[in-house]
Amino acid sequence: MSGLLCHMGSCEARTRALRGINSPAPRNHTVITEFILLGLTDDPELQSIIFNLFLMVYLITVLGNLLIVFIVISDSHLHTPMYFFLSHLSFTDICVSTTTIPKMLMNILTQNQAITFTGCLSQIFFVLAFYAFENFLLAAMAYDRYVAICSPLRYRVIMNPCFCGLLMLLSLLTSLLVALLHSLMTLHLSFCTDLEIPQFFCDLSLLLKIACSSTLINNILICIVASILVGVPLSGIIFSYTRIVSSVLRIPSSSGKYKAFSTCGSHLSVVSLFYGTSVGVYVSSLFAQSSRKTAVASVMYTVVPQMMNPFIYSLRNKDIKVSLRKFFVRKSSL
Repeated sequence: MSGLLCHMGSCEARTRALRGINSPAPRNHTVITEFILLGLTDDPELQSIIFNLFLMVYLITVLGNLLIVFIVISDSHLHTPMYFFLSHLSFTDICVSTTTIPKMLMNILTQNQAITFTGCLSQIFFVLAFYAFENFLLAAMAYDRYVAICSPLRYRVIMNPCFCGLLMLLSLLTSLLVALLHSLMTLHLSFCTDLEIPQFFCDLSLLLKIACSSTLINNILICIVASILVGVPLSGIIFSYTRIVSSVLRIPSSSGKYKAFSTCGSHLSVVSLFYGTSVGVYVSSLFAQSSRKTAVASVMYTVVPQMMNPFIYSLRNKDIKVSLRKFFVRKSSL
């Protein structure tokens, strides 16, 4: 497999064959079995601070999202499409954080920055799958709010359990297929001597930069898939909220407008945080002077939204607050 074993001569020969460029004669070969994750810093003192900070963030993320999942499952009043999607969003946030943060913590704890090729490929697969799934979940939640506000009389008919389950299944399968496609394409890459990834997890775009074989097809595929996976759900969200705003503005009473908008407040906050941090990191990476600064900025979309989502829904959503209050009162009375 070219991703696992890469001879210096074969890499250069393959590169010359792909690009049609004359290069020096092949040199001694190097066997590739692992990559080096440079992380966020090389300073030992800062690494200790980062370890404690990310451990706390990870625990908050897991416990907060598990609490949301448990509340939705245990409270029959929350057995609605909106909270069905929310519970899956919380579970996905746990999976995203678990895919990246524990490996980073282990690297700092053991002072070993290495990650095997298989481990790197696994991170790429799961990160892509969960992020794609989260895109679809946010779009499904926006559509749910659109039907609830614009077609309230037909809400139960349209958003029936069968439709919600099918929507969830199709979103998951699409996300897994996309992640599998990118992972399989990565297997065809060759890597020579530059094995350092300036990130705390295996980022596909950074892995392509250190490949010594042609990545043209991979980059084209990334552009096409990203345009579809981000463009379609985001367009659906924008369309849904355009129709929601149009419908709400036709409501005569101000209290009715406030009630309609309040049902969308939590979701809008989550959407803004998810897409806002992603766009912000992308823009900052264009002007960043070093890849290490880009890695630090990437924390904003790989860690922060997953930690903040439970707080957003527990503080801004009336139903969740009531269920949480009942839960803690019931526990304190035992």
